[in-house]
Amino acid sequence: MARYTGAVCRLCRREGEKLFLKGDRCYTGKCAIDKRSYAPGQHGQGRTKASEYGTHLREKQKTKRYYGLLEGQFRSYFDKAKKQKGQAGENMLSILETRLDNVIYRLGIGSSRAEARQLVLHGHFLVNGKRVDIPSFLVKPGMIVSIKETSRKSDKIKGNLEASASRVPPKWLELDGSNYMAKIVALPTKADIDLPIAEHLIVEFYSK
Repeated sequence: MARYTGAVCRLCRREGEKLFLKGDRCYTGKCAIDKRSYAPGQHGQGRTKASEYGTHLREKQKTKRYYGLLEGQFRSYFDKAKKQKGQAGENMLSILETRLDNVIYRLGIGSSRAEARQLVLHGHFLVNGKRVDIPSFLVKPGMIVSIKETSRKSDKIKGNLEASASRVPPKWLELDGSNYMAKIVALPTKADIDLPIAEHLIVEFYSK
């Protein structure tokens, strides 16, 4: 399974903003973009004016990196979104949000999407009572996502749940913390997504 294996802090510096790829570290003084807010590389501190194409490209790259995807899979989500009713950009964001690894992150069980992806790969979760270890699995309204009984004692999972106890899940997820489960009550909309994404720029990029 292909995935990015380089230094993730370089990705934040390249986009010029925090992508929150390293969990709690992003909220501390150790965050690389707080220390060096310019792009990485020899010419990172040079002043360049982005072209229209460059602006569209950066928005696409930033969104890919938020969700930890490579180009092929990201493009396949866009193609799928175009075939659905409604606006392609908003449809694509809804698809990205309903990935199982993102759901685990949104519930606070993973401190970052990368960690949530790893937890899913290790088989810690059930969907409608069946073990699912595919991070790209797309949940649907009515589905129940739960933590396996043997995984509820995991120090990592318990620690993440305690750290995120004050975090309010998005309204399309209904969390039942006492029973280690959550219900998908609706599909997420643009208003439910707290990321600074201009999805129309991505649509324009792929439409050229």
